[in-house]
Amino acid sequence: MKKIIAAAALSLFCLGTAQAADDITLPAKNGNVTFTHKKHQESLKDCKVCHGEGTPGKLTLDKDSAHKLCKGCHETKKAGPTRCGECHKK
Repeated sequence: MKKIIAAAALSLFCLGTAQAADDITLPAKNGNVTFTHKKHQESLKDCKVCHGEGTPGKLTLDKDSAHKLCKGCHETKKAGPTRCGECHKK
């Protein structure tokens, strides 16, 4: 019984640490952008929207790709910030 409880506890611990960080800060010269992963994960419900096919992993974004992915999605869905100062905070 102790082994089952220990295995369950270890599984929950590993699952919790495997989740992506909640707040991700993307540095930018006109003000950093803070991205709340959990909020987007809950509303989109599909990792492929941002991460594409395959196993989701850390995204490498430059200015152009971030604007295309993030701002483009906000404009398409008519939800979320689309103006510079709404994302970029100094």
